[in-house]
Amino acid sequence: MTTLGDTPVGTEPGRLAAFLRPRVGGFPRTFWVLWAGTLLNRLGTMVEPFLGLYLTTVRGLSLTQAGLVMAVLGTGSLGGQLAGGALADRLGRRVTLTSATVGTGAAMLALGYAQGLAAIVGAALLLGLLLDMYRPASQAMVADIISPADRPRAFGLLFWAVNLGWAVAMVLGGTLAQQGFLWLFWIDALTCAAFGLLVWRAVPETRAREARAERAGGFGRVLRDRVMVAYVLITLVYTFVLMQGMTTMPLAMRLDGLGPRSYGLAIAANGALIVIVQPLVNAWLARRDHSLVMAAGFALVGVGYGLTSLASSAGAYTATILVWTLGEITAASVLQAVVADLAPAGLRGRYGGLYGVAWSGGFLLAPLGGTQLLNAGGTPALWLSCAALALSAAAAQLALGPAIRRRRTVALDTPFSSK
Repeated sequence: MTTLGDTPVGTEPGRLAAFLRPRVGGFPRTFWVLWAGTLLNRLGTMVEPFLGLYLTTVRGLSLTQAGLVMAVLGTGSLGGQLAGGALADRLGRRVTLTSATVGTGAAMLALGYAQGLAAIVGAALLLGLLLDMYRPASQAMVADIISPADRPRAFGLLFWAVNLGWAVAMVLGGTLAQQGFLWLFWIDALTCAAFGLLVWRAVPETRAREARAERAGGFGRVLRDRVMVAYVLITLVYTFVLMQGMTTMPLAMRLDGLGPRSYGLAIAANGALIVIVQPLVNAWLARRDHSLVMAAGFALVGVGYGLTSLASSAGAYTATILVWTLGEITAASVLQAVVADLAPAGLRGRYGGLYGVAWSGGFLLAPLGGTQLLNAGGTPALWLSCAALALSAAAAQLALGPAIRRRRTVALDTPFSSK
């Protein structure tokens, strides 16, 4: 009988082991600590989704003032990503991640207790700067400890943890908000700080000594990498489209006579499908050509949003969300792994910071551009423009594919050591 370790494959435990090993096997303890901390952090992510409601109901801000606060938060995130990347390369991944997450917890409470527009804007700016500062350090940690061949699986598992935590946080956050919004700020603050302290206690510094010599040139060197810059711009276009589902879609659904409850039920399909499907397909997608996988994901997102132009009922919106979510799952399986392949070891933080700007920028621009398209031409103009942009990103990714493949070949051929 064929065996897997000491367990016969023909037994139920053997089948389970055979199923899990190619998906979650082979990762060091450090990665699983980072994974657990990421899940914990996302389980407490309750403030951002309900911030607009909090500002207008509890603090009495107008819609314009609430929009200003949200814009300040998003702008701060852009700077925070870049600062986090530089600090991760200069000071180290561990100290940057811990400082940023503990600082985020303090900034959460500052925003929760702030009163008056000036104080709220100041607290929002501080929170924005700190909120995503840990991301480049986290991404660099994965690249430091996981070989290029296994990075797509590792980043895919982190993506799954983020979405699992997010799905639970949405349910708990909505319930706790009815008891008082301050609960959301405290839970978010405590889980952020707990993530950082967990890493501090259980994860050693992962930046290799020899990598420090590669820091020369800073962000100027990153910006001279034309492949990386092109990749970030393509990702920005993709993110702009993807984030329409989280920003402009509820407004479009309202034009079709569908309220917040319909949107909440429809968008819940996004998280549910990711949690169910992503672990099943991630390992298979990770073995495919990265540019082809991303192009397919971008195109599927474009098709999904294009079909939304035909939707007018909650069921139809849900169906189109399922289509573009499959594209999101496909692209996410390799997106961050490409950045790790492109980055020299000493600049992994800065490369991750620039990549993070594409996501922060996309999230900031999505409601601005989406509402303009919605006002100018209604829902058909919005969704068909999204389809065109996503398909353009897919075509651009195919054109960039040969350069990315060459860089990945170099990464795979370079001897890898986690220290």
